[in-house]
Amino acid sequence: MTDRAEHRADDIAILRELERKILWLATWTIHNANHLRPNADGLKVGGHQASSASMATIMTALYLKALRPQDRVAVKPHASPVFHAIQYLFGTQTREKLENFRAYKGAQSYPSRTKDSDDVDFSTGSVGLGVAQTLFASLVQDYLAAKGLGEGPEGKMIALVGDAEMDEGNIFEALLEGWKHGLRNTWWIVDYNRQSLDAVVREGLWERFESIFRSFGWDVVILKYGQLQQAAFKEKGGEALRRWIDTCPNPLYSALTFQGGKAWRKRLMDDIGDQGDVTALIERRSDEELAALMGNLGGHDLPSLIEAFEAARTHDRPVCFIAYTIKGFGLPLAGHKDNHAGLMTPTQVEALRARHNVREGHEWDLFEGLSAPPAALQAFLDAVPFRTGGTRRHQPAKIEVPAALDVPLQPAMSTQQGFGLLLNEIGKRDDLFARRVVTTSPDVTVSTNLGAWVNRRKLFAREELADTFKKERIPSTYNWEFGPAGQHLELGIAEMNLFTMLSALGLSHSLFGERLLPIGTLYDPFIERGLDALNYACYQDARFILAATPSGVTLAPEGGAHQSIATPLIGMAQDGLASFEPAFVDELAVILRFAFQHAQAEDGGSTYLRLSTRTIEQPRRAIDTALAADIVAGGYWLRRPGPNAQVVIAYAGALAPEAIEAVGLIAEDRRDVGLLAVTSADRLHAGWTAAQRAREAGDAGAKAHVETLLDAVPPGCAIISAVDGHPATLGWLGSVHGHRARALGVEHFGQTGTIADLYRHFGIDAQGMVRAVQAIVPGRPIRHLRAVG
Repeated sequence: MTDRAEHRADDIAILRELERKILWLATWTIHNANHLRPNADGLKVGGHQASSASMATIMTALYLKALRPQDRVAVKPHASPVFHAIQYLFGTQTREKLENFRAYKGAQSYPSRTKDSDDVDFSTGSVGLGVAQTLFASLVQDYLAAKGLGEGPEGKMIALVGDAEMDEGNIFEALLEGWKHGLRNTWWIVDYNRQSLDAVVREGLWERFESIFRSFGWDVVILKYGQLQQAAFKEKGGEALRRWIDTCPNPLYSALTFQGGKAWRKRLMDDIGDQGDVTALIERRSDEELAALMGNLGGHDLPSLIEAFEAARTHDRPVCFIAYTIKGFGLPLAGHKDNHAGLMTPTQVEALRARHNVREGHEWDLFEGLSAPPAALQAFLDAVPFRTGGTRRHQPAKIEVPAALDVPLQPAMSTQQGFGLLLNEIGKRDDLFARRVVTTSPDVTVSTNLGAWVNRRKLFAREELADTFKKERIPSTYNWEFGPAGQHLELGIAEMNLFTMLSALGLSHSLFGERLLPIGTLYDPFIERGLDALNYACYQDARFILAATPSGVTLAPEGGAHQSIATPLIGMAQDGLASFEPAFVDELAVILRFAFQHAQAEDGGSTYLRLSTRTIEQPRRAIDTALAADIVAGGYWLRRPGPNAQVVIAYAGALAPEAIEAVGLIAEDRRDVGLLAVTSADRLHAGWTAAQRAREAGDAGAKAHVETLLDAVPPGCAIISAVDGHPATLGWLGSVHGHRARALGVEHFGQTGTIADLYRHFGIDAQGMVRAVQAIVPGRPIRHLRAVG
């Protein structure tokens, strides 16, 4: 044996020891949470001992041997205990957190880059999203590399994928996008244990996987047989055994695994044991050895895994590893179809303890029960390549945002038009700020007014691609050329991909040490098509700007399918996302500048701009510091109420003309009418609840912006609110100081028509507001109120 071979054999021996420890720690962590830790509410704590066990070998080979510091990994949700066990061995996870697994402030049920204290690259939990995230992170890495940003070698973006997770449609949407952008440096490792939550995975699924991945340009590596099996196949009768394994149905293989060596012997002897060589092959092995042979699949064989990972490291092509595994490998519930959320009994755990030589009271000891010297094990862990690169969470310098964002105002324009003009003006700049803006859109670049920006800053591709229309001298409004200098990433029509791409772009500063300022655009109604991915992006604390336009029933001719109702409530409810709905373009300029700063603030987040295609008259005014602060805080008085005000109208977004008209209609018949411009119901409401919490905590002087605004409203005054969206968006305003309130908005699917038709239909036109005033504010009839119908 050569020195290298001896060294490799020594490494494998230590890795096998550490694999045993990782399996024990993961299993014990779940057992402790469910059987030993006090459970005051009596609810099942849960965990996934079997799903974790099937990944123990793969993750040992990855984290302790194959990974480099620049690599990033999305761990399948149910392998969280194995991940935390590995981090515990590395010293980046604490015993206290493991003892509180799935408890308050303990290690998370599913890996979380924001909730866990150990080194989580990508959050997982909503299955499929972490998988796609690695693909888009790889595209972002390519974007940075093409622009000469970032230092050091390129990393592999790796997803550990449950085979049943491959049912998620967003994975296949992402595959298509990866193919279009020439995906590189991405590994997906499929834990092919052939069991899902409720069932055994259908026969032949791996063949479908292989065909799909190859058609998208991926290499496919099948890890089906471990070294024990490969050696047995070389024996006389081995080919017959291989054929039997290859044709054995998934449910039968799982059942025999659960039953053990005697069951394997009987079945194999019954099926192929009448052939002399095969019988001899079987009989040379004890029941325990036979069970070990049949369980020696590729996904549980450290040498096979390490060899495959090392080979894939030598090139940048995307690779799908299909690793055959056994769900619950190494545990007494291995192979049972009910083991997904099943928990080992205390008796089973005690048997496992005995097998692992773990003494009572030493369950959390790092090297308890292992035969290798602790010093050798610790030395090995200290030298793991993955741990040699220092911090893996970067904090690059902030990018200075201009003091003001210029926009050429016109007498009448829409916020969507203004957004396009703002981006066009940014595109004219030649500074770090403009160079770090990157835009993306799901095939609605032109219709969301990004066309002028793209004309200036071009589309991104790793290789130059000419605009055919320009080359052929065909006149076109848009001069779209692809190349490494481009700053727009064009996507196909898939909102899940948009939000996952924004998530990857919005984590560039932390993952790759280079700050980007991402902006994504889409139609506002279709936020809901990608809502899971939007929530996922915010949960990871990705930082981006989302311009959703057009919005509401204001998109009147398009009909109900293209009209948004609930999106303002989504903007308010979504954590990590500040939501704005400006009426005027000068407001939008202030908000967009804030959004660029908010994306870089330590306590900041992402920003959602709900914009409109409706052209409305623009005010001619100077935005001073105080007004800008009010706009960002969520609202300001367009007309301050007088001391005897009877009614205030509060509006958001495109309903500004109706609100202004309504004030004019009622001003003669109701005293001191006020007009409140709400630029962000989200910011107003968040500030209000924060102030209440602060007062409850003892800060008597805490006061919210909305409370200060409404201090100007007399106690007997009524508030009429109106929004092109669900009325609950502003319906809470009356609760701030106890005013009577009537909330107008849209509660049902719209239909086609003109803006006037639909506003009248939903009662959010000026006359609808006047009717609400007439009904809620005592006094003489309002003379400008028209009869209904």
